[in-house]
Amino acid sequence: MKKYALPLALVSAVALTACNEEASTPDTEQAAAASLETTGERLSYGIALGLGQRMATDNVPLDVNAFTAGLRDGLEGKEPRLTPEEIQAEMQAYQQKVQAEAQAARDEAAKANEQASAEFLAENAAREGVVTTESGLQYEVLESGDGETPSADDTVDVNYRGTLIDGTEFDSSYKRGQSVQFGVGQVIAGWTEALQLMPVGSKWKLYIPSDLAYGAGGAGNLIGPNAALVFEVELLDIVDQEGGEEANADEAG
Repeated sequence: MKKYALPLALVSAVALTACNEEASTPDTEQAAAASLETTGERLSYGIALGLGQRMATDNVPLDVNAFTAGLRDGLEGKEPRLTPEEIQAEMQAYQQKVQAEAQAARDEAAKANEQASAEFLAENAAREGVVTTESGLQYEVLESGDGETPSADDTVDVNYRGTLIDGTEFDSSYKRGQSVQFGVGQVIAGWTEALQLMPVGSKWKLYIPSDLAYGAGGAGNLIGPNAALVFEVELLDIVDQEGGEEANADEAG
């Protein structure tokens, strides 16, 4: 459940002014009659609009009349219509409901991703040119290199593009216009395994099962739970750290 931080002193002053100006007008009639001509009216409307839009985006089940009544009672110092215990109980019940719904949605996504990933990898493994290792990693050689092969302790310089199995791109060094450097043993397991098989100068396409990527936890907003990933990886060089070059860890790997 999100918290909505507002400049309370400002809200209170503006809203109380509006309440005092039209205290005798019913809530619905008052809202319809608002002219939005005075500074207080326009500022009050702007603050309320922003809050309402955020709550609508988050699907907060807000009853406008009850919300207005609570706001007015608080601003005017009236006796609360619910006890603090009753309010806290409702807040907790709503938060538990939201959390349960979020977990159910995540479980459903995890199940769907697991099935889709398994079907994708099974079909992909049958394609000509695709190699499947003992771990389940799949790779396809796009360009062969003739350089050295890095070890798990090496730092490498690479370009890459990462997508979901449906082609949705979530990261790309090519788009940033700059290669990245990181330790071979400091990235997801699928990358660590693949890099130790790639000679410098190679460009491979990796098809990485979820258990060799981010697993049930997923990553960020795009990589869901149990999602298989696809990477185009270009191994540019093995970095000579003794020469002073520093490795930069990259979040995609």
